[in-house]
Amino acid sequence: MIRPKIFLPFIISFFLVGNTTAQKSFFKHYKISITKEKQGIITGADQTNLYVNYLKGKNIGMVINQTSVIGKSLTLSVDSLLKLGITIKKIFGPEHGFRGNASDGTEINNGTDQKTGLPVISLYGNKHYKPTPEDLKALDLVIFDIQDVGARFYTYLSTLHYVMEACAENNIELMILDRPNPNGFYVDGPVLDTAYRSFVGLNPVPIVHGLTIAEYAQMINGEGWLKNHVKCKLKIIKVANYTHKLSYKLPVNPSPNLNTDKSILLYPSVCLFEGTTLSLGRGTMFPFLQIGHPDLKGKYSYSFKPVRIPGMSEDPPQKDNLCYGINLKDYDTNYIRTSGRINLTWLIELYKAFPDKEHFFKAYLTKLAGNNELKKQIEAGKSEKEIRASWEPALSNYKTIRKKYLLYP
Repeated sequence: MIRPKIFLPFIISFFLVGNTTAQKSFFKHYKISITKEKQGIITGADQTNLYVNYLKGKNIGMVINQTSVIGKSLTLSVDSLLKLGITIKKIFGPEHGFRGNASDGTEINNGTDQKTGLPVISLYGNKHYKPTPEDLKALDLVIFDIQDVGARFYTYLSTLHYVMEACAENNIELMILDRPNPNGFYVDGPVLDTAYRSFVGLNPVPIVHGLTIAEYAQMINGEGWLKNHVKCKLKIIKVANYTHKLSYKLPVNPSPNLNTDKSILLYPSVCLFEGTTLSLGRGTMFPFLQIGHPDLKGKYSYSFKPVRIPGMSEDPPQKDNLCYGINLKDYDTNYIRTSGRINLTWLIELYKAFPDKEHFFKAYLTKLAGNNELKKQIEAGKSEKEIRASWEPALSNYKTIRKKYLLYP
């Protein structure tokens, strides 16, 4: 037994000496550690000392949005880099726009950023998802710095894919300033059948892919998913003090309708309702936290009414109709963290409760699910256990592939 009165002075003198090797042995022997949580997660963008000198003298393009921030002041990375003397030539904006204030699905035109005067090229308008050779002309390097939320159908992944492809074809290096994945602690869902490829799912990954943007980029390269199997030259600035098991609170909403930590955690489960006639709360201040439909009156007491909200949801499903259904605002998301599973019970339950089953699903569900089986399984009354069994062996195979590209424990 170690006596505190003797042990405490020893510790003080031990650290004043500063013997690093001995300190490590001491920590290991007595199982004392400084956790990564205490050190604090530091995004790739925040570590300017690792990449600013590399950018000097180069003409830079940036794929960014409102989540591309640096420091506690949450200054946009483009503004920070311009102040540091970096030559930024162009900005590329994804879905929701460079400033992140466009509603879901809204096509966005090219423009000029009023603050910096830089040209802004939309990668979500008029089927212009991929930068053209003209867009990339005179650029030496492109930076990708966007916060992802870890779900296959979140379109920033597709933007990354097309930017990588364009950079590879035009021999331009892509620097990724990596950020944590708030849903990076698990992997789940059906693996996409490439027969159902779309902008909400380009590659054969499950709904919850369990990767950061940089890890996903490495997988795109490594698995040869780019057109003609070209490879994009990557330079990655990793997140410091991060592991996939750590919780991460996003400092900025990643898109207008993911406006709470809970909605981000429920998004992989609830977004499947985009492929139904039901409302998932768009047109309210609690999107992805409530699910309902007018025809469920009498079966559920909870109600809400979607309305037009400029910049958030211009024409939401069931607009101006009182919807009845499920309230998830008090749902304990620890279930997702402990189980490592998306929740299928809501989709199964509400299908059973819906009176007009013929019109419950929309064709869009196949794109979100990444297959045509989920719809058939729910219509056939399959249990969640039976549905999950059909995801194998593809899901387990993906998990094996994923391990090759992990940058973090």
